[in-house]
Amino acid sequence: MQKLPTADSCPKHMVMGPCGGVRADGDCEVVPHPCVFGVPVAWADPVPPVPLPAAPLVLTDFSSEPYSVPMLRSVAATLAASCDAVLVGEHQNRPGFPPTLHASLLLEAGVRPWITLACRDRNRVILEQELSGLRHLGVDAVLCVTGDARAYDVRPDVTQVFDLDGPRLAALAASIGLSAAVPETPAAPPRHLRAFRLLQKQRAGAAAAVLNHAGVATVTEFMGAAAQAGVTIPVIAAVAIFTDARSAAVLTGLPGLELDPAVVRGVLERPDPVRAGIDAAAREARALLDIPGVAGVNISGLASARGYEFAAKVKAELADSIREERGA
Repeated sequence: MQKLPTADSCPKHMVMGPCGGVRADGDCEVVPHPCVFGVPVAWADPVPPVPLPAAPLVLTDFSSEPYSVPMLRSVAATLAASCDAVLVGEHQNRPGFPPTLHASLLLEAGVRPWITLACRDRNRVILEQELSGLRHLGVDAVLCVTGDARAYDVRPDVTQVFDLDGPRLAALAASIGLSAAVPETPAAPPRHLRAFRLLQKQRAGAAAAVLNHAGVATVTEFMGAAAQAGVTIPVIAAVAIFTDARSAAVLTGLPGLELDPAVVRGVLERPDPVRAGIDAAAREARALLDIPGVAGVNISGLASARGYEFAAKVKAELADSIREERGA
């Protein structure tokens, strides 16, 4: 019988591990020793999911100046017509509005938010409050994540909590009446068990999955394994959008992310890297959408170091290109 790790043995207090941050050598993203989850933990009793209203063809990362309502409205206005929904991330070193308030502001600004809710920094009571508020607002989905651990030099005066982990948060969201989306990282160890890991999240009540960046070959292999394992929920694959050195570096600096160095060079060395970046991302989107089981793409990344509003224009142009090609 498999001996399950306890919450105390994982630095992020996970019970349903491993997370997507396992490093290429199998080490934990937080401490320098192997991940305590040698194999993914199985979910016992299936939780009925709350189906999505519709799977988005284009889900665009929403990036804006923290705590700035005018900037939020400006970015939302740029993205609104080009995508089906926006994915609001959450970062360990850049806090922003509380999820429920953020969702309310985005709905008022004319976009449909998928809100990321991280277990880092929130105890179970706060998570329940945020989920109930998001359900009241009628958001399309909440992306349930354990969350990356905060760096040692970022707010060392506060605890990180981790009362729950991503799969258990997805089950809680489904029980409250929300469509729960979950992340998965096809390129993170143990790669051959990542499809089984997504199946366990589906059993926990997930209604959709959003993949972290991985090459087309990796996603193709992952989707085949996922179908064989019994995954049936819509899967949104990540399209990397970058147009300069900084926006490319953001996509290569985290564990589990896969970006082809040759593609990066091919974009950055062109006379017009913005045009080249959009074209490269459009080609990647086309290839990903041709993979059986991929329902849509997530335009993901900083896009540009030239400011949030310029980056939003880059993402909107890419989204328009994808929708036009698909006749959407």
